[in-house]
Amino acid sequence: MSYALQKRILILLFLLVPIALLAVFALYPAAYLVYLSLMTWDGFSPEKTWAGLSNYKEVFSNKEIWQTFLHNLVYLLWGLIQNGLGLFFALLLNSRLRGRNAYRVMLFMPYIMNGVAVAYMFNYVFNSEYGSLNTLLRTMGLDSLAISWFGSPGAVNHVLGFITLWKFMGLNMVIYLAALQSVSSEIVEASLIDGATRRQTIFHVILPNITKVIELNLFLTIIGTLEIFDLPFILTKGGPLGASDTFLTKTVETAFHFNNFGMASAMSITLIAAVIVVLSIQRMVTRRWGQ
Repeated sequence: MSYALQKRILILLFLLVPIALLAVFALYPAAYLVYLSLMTWDGFSPEKTWAGLSNYKEVFSNKEIWQTFLHNLVYLLWGLIQNGLGLFFALLLNSRLRGRNAYRVMLFMPYIMNGVAVAYMFNYVFNSEYGSLNTLLRTMGLDSLAISWFGSPGAVNHVLGFITLWKFMGLNMVIYLAALQSVSSEIVEASLIDGATRRQTIFHVILPNITKVIELNLFLTIIGTLEIFDLPFILTKGGPLGASDTFLTKTVETAFHFNNFGMASAMSITLIAAVIVVLSIQRMVTRRWGQ
């Protein structure tokens, strides 16, 4: 047996385990999800009925399902604000600010907190009766602003979006901060010597050098906002009257509350397709900006 053949066999043997794990835990579940999306199944009966594309037709024709997708866009809006604030604080804390390490830790702390703990903490903040926010507003004489934050259809998604901003902004800041520290100080100093202002240096020197990192953060933000589940599920259970339902909470409800696993699988495939489309648009926009 030649050395080249031995090398190929050894490489294949090393790849065998990760490929097997990928097939068992990723490829097979994905293929089975597509299979279930073409079936009518309640999750209990041993037999499944062929439904074809009827589940997908129901998904695209059901206005209630797509209304939940619009709720995800509110999270996306707050996610973009979250990225902007993360970049702002990264630029600020990348300077020679006194106590910058303490500020970095303070801003990053919410991210390492458990999501359920964060949900319960903000439940006390935004509670309509004894919440700290409404108590503060009433103390200041602003009783008209002390509303039921989780009971108002117009406010509930923005409140939940603000909570996601508070929790994940520190992660964006740390990623941006690492990217800023990788930018050559010689380039920045050269631009300042040539007469560029601080603002011009940021927009024309620093940001173009971290375009890939901005694209990565937007990628993570878009995936997170389109697949948000824990906060609306824990804090509002989709209320009031489904005003805070997201696409994923609606999918879980369809599967485990209405026992319609075929429809839920079709919704999952639709969500994956929507994520791919939105990420493709985001990639085209960031590529044009980086050129």
